[in-house]
Amino acid sequence: MKVLLAEDDDYLFAALSMALQRRGYNVEAVKTGTEAQAALLTNVFDILLLDLGLPGLDGTKVLAELRSRGEVMPVIIMTARDGLEDRIEGLDLGANDYLVKPFDFRELEARMRAALRKSHWGNKVEMEVGPLRLNTNSGVLLLNDKELDLTPKETTVLKTLMARAGRVVSKRQIMNQVSDWVEESSENAVEIVVHRLRKKLEFSKVAITTVRGFGYLLAEE
Repeated sequence: MKVLLAEDDDYLFAALSMALQRRGYNVEAVKTGTEAQAALLTNVFDILLLDLGLPGLDGTKVLAELRSRGEVMPVIIMTARDGLEDRIEGLDLGANDYLVKPFDFRELEARMRAALRKSHWGNKVEMEVGPLRLNTNSGVLLLNDKELDLTPKETTVLKTLMARAGRVVSKRQIMNQVSDWVEESSENAVEIVVHRLRKKLEFSKVAITTVRGFGYLLAEE
């Protein structure tokens, strides 16, 4: 999952960036509201973690502008503004959740999972495509009730395909989920990972089909 972190506190900026990356998230981090707005206009993210007291452009304005464009990505506000009116304003502007600093990273991640579960998995704790199952809380992937032995990139690609099972997923959408797949040349890397996944899903009655010129489709055979 690709995360935009908008936080101007140096300590939180570094700590959250590192913690999220260690948990497997693809993180882009900015320190000003202007940078956050620019990133949202030029990139696709799965979730926004937004501080309100950003220099350059207040977080409330970033959020209001995002929702005015019809963007539906989950937004979690992280702020020291703990007043009731602040909470009401943030939620009314379109935030999905409101977290007051200081907070425990485990709580933030749990709230992220809840928001992403709603936006990507229809609030399901478990997703199934034939004998392939994904626990959307733990991230564990099972095939015929046995945990799959996957590399981090294979896991990311398979989760991306499962989130859109039955629909075509472009190489660009897949590359957007992995931080070091940012160049066009990385399309070859996607093909290699998909090839390896096909081998691991062989005889499972779940197939990854190539839709030429468009991308890949995961479905039951």
